Amino acid sequence: MKKGAVDTTPGELFRIDGKPGIAQALPLALQHVVAMIVGCVTPAIIVAGVAGLSERDSIILIQAALVMSAVTTLIQLYPVIRFGSFRLGSGLPVIMGISFAYVPTMQEIAGEFDVATILGAQILGGITAVVVGIFIKQIRRFFPPLVTGTVVFAIGLSLYPTAINYMAGGVGSKSYGSWQNWLVAFITLTIVTALNHYGRGIFKLASILIGIILGYVIALFFGMVDFSAVAGASWFQFPQPMHFGIRFEPSACVAVAVLFAVSAIQAIGDFSATTTGGLDRMPTDGELSGGIAAYGVSNVFCAFFGGLPTATYSQNVGIVASTRVVAKRVFGLAAAIMLAAGLIPKISSILTTIPYCVLGGATVSVFASIAMTGVKLITAAPMDYRNTTIVGLAIALGMGVTQANAALCTFPAWVTTVFGKTPVVLATITAIVLNLVLPKTDQDPKDVQELRELMKDES
Repeated sequence: MKKGAVDTTPGELFRIDGKPGIAQALPLALQHVVAMIVGCVTPAIIVAGVAGLSERDSIILIQAALVMSAVTTLIQLYPVIRFGSFRLGSGLPVIMGISFAYVPTMQEIAGEFDVATILGAQILGGITAVVVGIFIKQIRRFFPPLVTGTVVFAIGLSLYPTAINYMAGGVGSKSYGSWQNWLVAFITLTIVTALNHYGRGIFKLASILIGIILGYVIALFFGMVDFSAVAGASWFQFPQPMHFGIRFEPSACVAVAVLFAVSAIQAIGDFSATTTGGLDRMPTDGELSGGIAAYGVSNVFCAFFGGLPTATYSQNVGIVASTRVVAKRVFGLAAAIMLAAGLIPKISSILTTIPYCVLGGATVSVFASIAMTGVKLITAAPMDYRNTTIVGLAIALGMGVTQANAALCTFPAWVTTVFGKTPVVLATITAIVLNLVLPKTDQDPKDVQELRELMKDES
């Protein structure tokens, strides 16, 4: 082979620094984009709706979601910033995108304040993630799978009302609760569920995207789609720095910072799954530290361009584990496709025309999978009396206080914003504290053992 030529043998796909040809890399890159693009733009659509943004501002928020996801992915792939032995970025084949984990908290902040307040809190959250990355060895012990799983479970549960309201047509819409909305939503959900269980290859991988497309076509026949925003959108536009501004609200900053700390720890699982599934090894301390620190720095950068909080995408990690394709060129090409899509407002404007009932029907399965991911993490630990107490009390307090709207009415407003708007913060703090103070034991308490013996005798 001539010097400088690109090797097109399949083996190049399975080396992290491999250089596969464009014909090999492009289909695999598109596969990653298809798997993540709906999850990437949907949080922006939800936040735009809650914040009451205009069509133009909604398009800008979606555009920023795509562009900043591409930028953060490239930062992770190619860690060019170094400080001695430390490098900013994991250097691993991962895809970054806007995270659903922040949606419940962002909804409350957008509803009570504005998008600028989310972005201000995101800056503090990014700094928190940088600290976690630097001191990952010392902090990691506070977030075992039991605690992380409880938090993820709380996030999934808190997203369900959003999905149901969307299936009904979106709160505030004139057709909210109509049979047409529910019909389209359930058809979309049925398509997604059927493809998840019976589909093969790209049909299973892109089940959510296909469900949205088919649901969108059905919504067209019901006259639910308005194309007025598409006509007014331009063909090319760079992201607009500080378009939404930045505002710091202490209560919002605390709530988002807690989520960033949890997501930073959870990223360890995605980095580990990537290396074990694609490289047959665990990630090094340098890769973990650099990856989490880059996650924080990139989110600070994204805030100035209107990009909402990003995180590693588990669905793309699953693709790596199943295909074992780890060539960074494939992931760099996927980032380039996302970047191109983000720079074309026409594409972003088309996404804003998707009816809420279609989004609800497609995303309710995503939210369900988030909750069940939390359950899987929780059950990785033995479900003894201690651990069930931790999970049960954390979820009970988190969800209970949130559902009881007036429970914190006599407290200062910031207390309500931090602890009463979303169950995630209170569930996280409760799980961490209980995990630290409750004694670890290999056996259940004596009274529980006696109760089990009694039940055995009666049976």
